[in-house]
Amino acid sequence: MLRIVVADDDLLVRRGVVAVLGLIDEVEVVAEAGDLPSLLDAVATHDPHVVVTDVRMPPTGTDEGVRAATSIRAERPSCGVVVLSQYAEPDHVLAVFEAGNERLAYLLKENVGDVGSLERAVRAVAAGGSHVDPAIVSVLVSVGRPADSALDGLTPREQEVLSLIAEGLNNAAIGERLVLSDRAVAKHINNIFSKLHLAEEPDAHRRVRAVLLWLAERA
Repeated sequence: MLRIVVADDDLLVRRGVVAVLGLIDEVEVVAEAGDLPSLLDAVATHDPHVVVTDVRMPPTGTDEGVRAATSIRAERPSCGVVVLSQYAEPDHVLAVFEAGNERLAYLLKENVGDVGSLERAVRAVAAGGSHVDPAIVSVLVSVGRPADSALDGLTPREQEVLSLIAEGLNNAAIGERLVLSDRAVAKHINNIFSKLHLAEEPDAHRRVRAVLLWLAERA
């Protein structure tokens, strides 16, 4: 059984998420929380496999879900986190995935009622993978995606480099894995950013955006 803790300050939303999770085989909700402190206490007490949390909760109602994901990732790396949001908020999405994408998912609340969508996210993070709501990616990519996937324009080597970025590898590790120089890796990554039409901004954010597009294509 997958043990799950659900956190949302809106009781009706929280119970709705619990009800949807109850329709998934071999899943058990072991605790509920309405704010960040009680969520972290529940995680410490129940040692869940997965946490499903709203991005905004008390005490500040700003980015508690992001902070929860960061804290849980650091202290319990085997625990997956699914962050739920009412809106596709780029800053929050980027903050969640900035330290890597292992065992992390980000879903819009409007899609949580779809049992299949929530189940895919829960099982993905429980297995060590990631999941991102495709609707979020369309907000994060700076220009509209063409009818054909932008990823189709990447060369096989660029696809390989992007897959390693998605694994959380830095440039040096990518170069070691593919036996490439630092300069060659940087050139491939710049080509990836250009072909995916990513806006000029800090490289960390562009890497996250590229990874989110990669994950969405495989969702």
